[in-house]
Amino acid sequence: MAKQEEVILLDFWASMYGMKVRIALAEKGVSYMYKEEDLRNKSLLLLEMNPVHNKIPVVIHNGKPICDSSIIVEYIDEVWKDNSPLLPSDAYGKARARFMSDFIDKKVFLIGRNMCMTKGEEQEAARKEFIDCLKLIDGELGDKCYFEGESFGYLDLSLIPFYSRFHAYKMYGGFNIEHEFPKLFCWAKRCFENNESVSKYLPDPLKIHGFVQQMRKNLGLDE
Repeated sequence: MAKQEEVILLDFWASMYGMKVRIALAEKGVSYMYKEEDLRNKSLLLLEMNPVHNKIPVVIHNGKPICDSSIIVEYIDEVWKDNSPLLPSDAYGKARARFMSDFIDKKVFLIGRNMCMTKGEEQEAARKEFIDCLKLIDGELGDKCYFEGESFGYLDLSLIPFYSRFHAYKMYGGFNIEHEFPKLFCWAKRCFENNESVSKYLPDPLKIHGFVQQMRKNLGLDE
């Protein structure tokens, strides 16, 4: 783009929604200023830029805020359209990708969190529901390299942040995705190994494990 761009990202390092935005910006080669938020003591800037939900991530582009990770990713794809298109080009492909991304954001993430943040019968119920969700996603992938075919795209971007939690799912949910869903596991490894935007901007799974461990202690689930 011709004019000087100012892009600021308000985020929290362990946010899976934030990871999606970071990877999208990297895919497009967009330079930005990163501002880490303390979610227990949110900045005045965050409260001003997202007065409706007071949540991260928020991208501030030339002084204008864009909120909600999926909306942000679509905005990034439209504004920086010359590099690495993320959404499919056809209307049906776009609709399908948006539908599945919404399913991942609003259901799969919450079930995965419940699997790690509960015990006993509640945890087992979450584990079974998580498996059912991944069966649907596994079917969507089929035998393709990526969800959009041969190139990394919007739906891959929506799901790949879960890779950083595979270890936590195994340790606290008793769920080994490599054994349960080998095709999805291979897809995740492919995304990580073939896309610098993924390998550079996804947190270390062991660091995420430590974060989940601390959250469990805060909730009184572990000593």
